[in-house]
Amino acid sequence: MADNETVESTTDDGKRYLTYEEFGRRFFEVAVTQERVRAAFAAVAGEQFQVGPLVVGPAGVAKVRADVEIAEPEILRQVGETITFTVRLPLRIALLVDLKVDRIRYDVDGVVTLPLAVRCAEPLQLRIEVKTPQPRDVVVNVASYNMRGSIIRYLAQVDDEIRRVIAHFVADEVDKPEIRQARLIDVDVELGKAF
Repeated sequence: MADNETVESTTDDGKRYLTYEEFGRRFFEVAVTQERVRAAFAAVAGEQFQVGPLVVGPAGVAKVRADVEIAEPEILRQVGETITFTVRLPLRIALLVDLKVDRIRYDVDGVVTLPLAVRCAEPLQLRIEVKTPQPRDVVVNVASYNMRGSIIRYLAQVDDEIRRVIAHFVADEVDKPEIRQARLIDVDVELGKAF
């Protein structure tokens, strides 16, 4: 280009030209939306599983069984230097503690929090990366209907065991091949289909 030539800053119809970097960032923000992340985790929503019976507490004083259902995910997107998401998987749990002489039922709700980061990879991929959930990422709120139920729950360390099992289950679910595939966007393949 000659020194006296100028680069046009707008298109014929008045739109501003973007640098490749600006285009890439905008593309990235449009390609990875809350809806896409929700779709990636749709297979987990509605999952039901049973925990136990688990032998818990001092000297295995109790057996715990829980019926767990994962509700629709809640997605929060944060756009900054990087694009991140927080996926909250609400839980509904029917908990039963069997003491051999008595059975105590609890209504439990909870949530598993999964932090996600969106990254680029070669050749031209967008990857939604999930941090493997740990028991500390699982919050359970147990409604005890009497003092005895609260004491039994505490002595048997029921909450800790439930958090551990749920974290393990969710980690296995998000690592399933179909969910791993849904967290990967091959841009070059998609562009090839479009043209």
